Amino acid sequence: MPREGMTITGMTTMGMTITTTIMGIPGTSMATTIMAMRTIMITVTAMITVTITPITMTEPLPAFDMAAAEKPLAIAALQRLLAWLSPAFPVGAYSYSHGLEWAIEDGTVTTPADLQSWIADVLRHGGGRSDAILFAAAWRAARAGDQRALAEVAELAAALQPSRERHLETTAQGRAFLDTVAATWPDARLAALATAFPAGTPIAYPVAVAMAAASEGVPLRPALAAFAGGFVANLVSAGVRAIPIGQTDGQRIIAALAPMVEELARFAEGATPDDLGGAALRADIASMKHETQYTRLFRS
Repeated sequence: MPREGMTITGMTTMGMTITTTIMGIPGTSMATTIMAMRTIMITVTAMITVTITPITMTEPLPAFDMAAAEKPLAIAALQRLLAWLSPAFPVGAYSYSHGLEWAIEDGTVTTPADLQSWIADVLRHGGGRSDAILFAAAWRAARAGDQRALAEVAELAAALQPSRERHLETTAQGRAFLDTVAATWPDARLAALATAFPAGTPIAYPVAVAMAAASEGVPLRPALAAFAGGFVANLVSAGVRAIPIGQTDGQRIIAALAPMVEELARFAEGATPDDLGGAALRADIASMKHETQYTRLFRS
C-alpha cells in the first residue's frame, strides 16, 4: 500500500539550502507528523526557514514471510523430540539436580520464586546457555557429516564441565541417550557418526541429542527449544522433590520460563563456540559443594 511522507526544505541564516525526505509512521496520520515537525521547528526558526510539502511514496512495505515463520514441524520430527526428551526416556535425568540440591540445603532456594530465579540464571548465564550453543555446533557438524568437527565439539563440551559431578551428569546421560537411540530408533547416518564415540569415549548430553536430531532431519531451532525445555523441566522436577513445592507451582515455573527457552533457542541457532562463556558461578560452586554434601538424593 502507498506510504505517506513529506519533503522538508530549509534555508539557513548562512544561505545554505537543506532538503530531506521523511516517511510517515504506519498508523500515524501525516497531519500528526507535520504538526510534530512544526513544533520542533519552532525552536530553530532563528536559524532555518522551513517549507513542508506532503508527498506520497508508492514503494510497498517489505512483506513479512509469515509462511516461513509459521512453518509447521513435521509430525515425524515432533514424535522424535517428544520421545527422546520425555522423562520416560532412560537417560537417568531424574537423578541429577545440576547442583540445585546443595542450593536447597544451603537455604538459597526455598520457595517457588527462588527456584524460578535460580533456573532462569542458569539458562541465561550458565550451563543451560552453554549447552544450547554446544548443541547447535554439534547439530551443524552432524548435519554436514563432519566427524572431526563433531568430535571437537564433544571434547569441548566435556572439558567445560566445572566439577566432577557435572561431568558425570552430562556424559552419563549422553552415553545412555546415544545407546538407547541406536537400539530403538536405528539410523544409518547416526550409526556412522557414532563410530567417532566408541564405548568409553565421553560424549556430552547436548552433543548426543544434537547428533540424533541432525541425523533424523529434525530442524535445529525446534530441537534446541525442546532440549532447553527438557532441561528446565528436569530442574523443576528436582526442586519439586527436594524443596519441596507443589506440582502446580512447578508447572507455573515451567510456563513462566517458556519465553526464555524460546529466546535461548533463537539465540543459540545462530551462535558459535566463540559465544561460549558464563557467569553462573554460584551454580558451578553448588555442583562442587554437592560432592561432599552429607545427605543427598541426587547424583549432582
